[in-house]
Amino acid sequence: MTETRNRSPRIKHVSWGQLEVEGRAEPYKDAKLFPGGSREWNWRDTGMAHRPGIQIADVQELLDHGAKIIVLSRGMAECLQVPRETLDFLKTAGVAVHVLPTKEAAALYNKLAESEAVGGLFHTTC
Repeated sequence: MTETRNRSPRIKHVSWGQLEVEGRAEPYKDAKLFPGGSREWNWRDTGMAHRPGIQIADVQELLDHGAKIIVLSRGMAECLQVPRETLDFLKTAGVAVHVLPTKEAAALYNKLAESEAVGGLFHTTC
């Protein structure tokens, strides 16, 4: 895990299969970014797949690290799904959520990271 104090690390570059994040030498394929750091997003940790998509367990870590706003990327071709249960969980927790294709998600995440405790899940392929 890469630490960046308590602010959310900025995304330096995103392209197919690569997400470059400040404070980390090697790019991620898929990543979790949150206030204070980032780490590889291993889908096997929660049994996630493109369908049904991002699980509550996938976003819980972001909340545990203090994220008050969540940005979820659906992949470059928007193949990754976000189930209603996950969105309802975040709404009930009082957390604003944005669901976008990866490049747009990265741009919004960086803008929010300037002043907000933002977390994000980034999928850099399909």
